[in-house]
Parts: sequence; C-alpha cells; structure tokens
Amino acid sequence: MEFINNKFIQLWDYIAGPDLWIAIGQGLFQIILIIFLSIIIIRVGNNVIGRVFQNKSRGPFRITERRENTLKKLIKNVLKYTVYFTAIIMILDNVLGAKVGPLLAGAGVAGLAIGFGAQNLVRDIISGFFIIFEDQFSVGDYILTSGVEGTVEEIGLRTTKIQSWTGEQHVLPNGNVTQVTNYSIHNGLAVVDVNVPYESDVGNAEQIIDDVSKTLPDKYEEIVRVPEIIGVQTLASSHYVIRIIAETLPSYQWAGARIVRKEVQDVLYKEGIEIPAPRLVMYSRNQEPTSLELNRDKEV
Repeated sequence: MEFINNKFIQLWDYIAGPDLWIAIGQGLFQIILIIFLSIIIIRVGNNVIGRVFQNKSRGPFRITERRENTLKKLIKNVLKYTVYFTAIIMILDNVLGAKVGPLLAGAGVAGLAIGFGAQNLVRDIISGFFIIFEDQFSVGDYILTSGVEGTVEEIGLRTTKIQSWTGEQHVLPNGNVTQVTNYSIHNGLAVVDVNVPYESDVGNAEQIIDDVSKTLPDKYEEIVRVPEIIGVQTLASSHYVIRIIAETLPSYQWAGARIVRKEVQDVLYKEGIEIPAPRLVMYSRNQEPTSLELNRDKEV
C-alpha cells in the first residue's frame, strides 16, 4: 500500500511540478512556430509563383493563359502539400520525440503494399500527369467528358473539378476522364436553321437574311465573322429550311446561335415573313355533297 502511495505522490509531484508545464509550453510554442512558419512559406511561395508566371508571360518563351492557370494551381498545390508534410514530420521528430526514420521506412513498405491494392489511385495519378503534360485541357476550358459538360475549375494529380453551366460542381477521378471534347481551343461554329413558309420567295428570304448577317459582327463580339448562308437544307410539309452557319468565339457557339435566331426572326417578321404554321387537312365521311358534286351527278 505504501508503494502505491509513493507512486501516486511522485506522479502528483510530476504533474504539479514546473518541469512538465515548461516542457508542454515549449512544445506548444514550437508547434505554433512551425505552423506559423509553414503558413508564411506557403504565402511567400504563392507570391513568388505568381511573379514567376507574370514575368514568364513577358519573356520570349510565352505560354497560353489556359496552361498558365493550370500549372500555377498545380504548383501551388504541390508546394502546400510539401510544406504541410514537412511540418508534420518536424512536429513528430523535434517536438513529440517520435522516431521518424523507422516510421517512414514502415510507411514506405505499407505504401508499397497499399499501392498494389490501390490501382485506381495509381491510375488516376498517372492519368492526371499525362493530362497536364500533354495539355489535353486547362483551367477555364469548356469541355465534355464522361457525360459531364462544363468549365474546368481545377486540375489536380488525382481529380479534375468541372462546374456545369447550371452551377453543379463535378469531381471526376482523372482515370475516368476519357473522350474529351474541348470547346475552348478553336473558334466555335453556330448552326441555325430558319423555317420559311412556301409562300415566300427563296431568293428574297436569303437576301433579307444576308443583309441581317452583315451587321452581326459589329453588334456582337461573340460572332467573329459574317455568317454564311448555306442554302435550302430541307423541304418540309409546310415550309422549307434555310441553314446559316456563323463562326463564333471559342465555347460561344450556343450564344451565337441564339443571337442569329433572334436577329433573323425580328427582321423576317418586319418584312412580312412569319413563322410557318403546321397545316392540317381534314376529311369527313358524313359530309354532305357540295353543289359542284351534285351538278356533276346530274350531268351524268
């Protein structure tokens, strides 16, 4: 019983003594200092990265703004992860007194074992590397891939973030990013079909549309050049279709199509060419014969 009491007294003296609290205070101070220095290093590094890319755009070796935004975000993420990992190792080694060497060796063996089971993770990282290296698409591009369509917000080594035009954000593993359609590299092409009733002359309708098309590049910056009239595309039951194509800025082909439809429709309506209505002919079996039919029967 005296042994237990002595141990309890020693424990209380150790807890109440100044040595423990001084050690705890020093440890907390070192942890706060390491975290504070890590935040400073990340902020300074981000500013340096921004200035490097800014000077790079002014130098002889220039890169596109799309690729610059992609590389800038990627390098900032790598810097952040590296600094945080180093800070954790310093806290474990210098503050908590953990033996980091055997821990890292064990983590390397465990990581190798996990790597064989985490094949999807390895595939995502390798795919992300090739997406960035080959410049398949960049931040700010409007793409369609894996059933997801929208603007690329961020490209990482493992995932890609895409925001659709309705506001949803999709996070895709890079291994699932296949058959990419990039609408932001080259100019878009807006295809517009205009329905014109058969009562209207084809040449007159095309002349009106051509006059409207010549004014569009000056009115709308989305349209690069004067839209081209391809001609009569289809002969329907109550109308014929005139097809127009317009070259637009990258990823503005849908907006350009809406502009062309609006402007063409307004002018056609003012010129007396209205949208054709569907025609329906009805026959009735019980309908009484007309006077023309009765006279024809009498003559026979």
